[in-house]
Amino acid sequence: MVVDKNTTSSNALEQFVILAKSAKGAACTELVKQALDAPGVYVFGELLDNANILELADTHTIYFNTLNLFAYGTYKDYLANWQEFIELSPAQTKKLQHLTIVTLATKSKCIAYELLLQELGIKNVRDLEDLIIEAIYADIIHGKLDQKNSQLEVDYAIGRDIRPEDINVIVNCLQDWCQACGKVLGCVEAQIRRADTEKNNAVLRQLDIEQEIINIKKTLKTQLQERSDGTDEVMVVDSREAAPSGDKGKKGPKASKGKHTTKFWSKS
Repeated sequence: MVVDKNTTSSNALEQFVILAKSAKGAACTELVKQALDAPGVYVFGELLDNANILELADTHTIYFNTLNLFAYGTYKDYLANWQEFIELSPAQTKKLQHLTIVTLATKSKCIAYELLLQELGIKNVRDLEDLIIEAIYADIIHGKLDQKNSQLEVDYAIGRDIRPEDINVIVNCLQDWCQACGKVLGCVEAQIRRADTEKNNAVLRQLDIEQEIINIKKTLKTQLQERSDGTDEVMVVDSREAAPSGDKGKKGPKASKGKHTTKFWSKS
């Protein structure tokens, strides 16, 4: 059974979405911190759509900014503008780094260690590999470490939240993909039609060959029959013509015997 990781993450977020409907002010900011700390919560779009959360943009801006950061941003964004966000706990820092790996995985399936070190603010490869292994165990990416080539090979990564302004880009990409699929499908159908035509022609050629073989067999059978009948007639004629010429040409046993009989009767 295949489990949709985005669905699982959404289910984990659901309890926070329900609580946000009645949370105001400080209670709402605490709810945001809990959601950012919670294991298994990696999408935040539904929480951002909540009216009470939206109010934080005016009353508690840094909490609203931090929630947006986890929904759409990366750890490098946090380092560049750290004063605009809350101070991250170790668990929050690690989650944002994991989400950064997911973002990089959407751009390339082979991510160099050098790029990861820069984007994640990590100083050594050992800590980087430990972080990647934790992300794999968290089931947000699937892949393997290529230590020989110093890169992460990604097979799968969960999807992140999508900014409203990015929807048109996604729609255009899907339309281009559909058009490309249509062209490929047209080529495949043309190949199928060509293959069917060649198959039918091959079947017709095979039938013609089989019929030709049948005709040749009939012809040979007729010729053999005619030759057999002609040989019998010749043998009959030869047997009729051979007897007189044989008696005339040389004395047979019967002629010799006849002479002896005549002589026998003359003596008596």
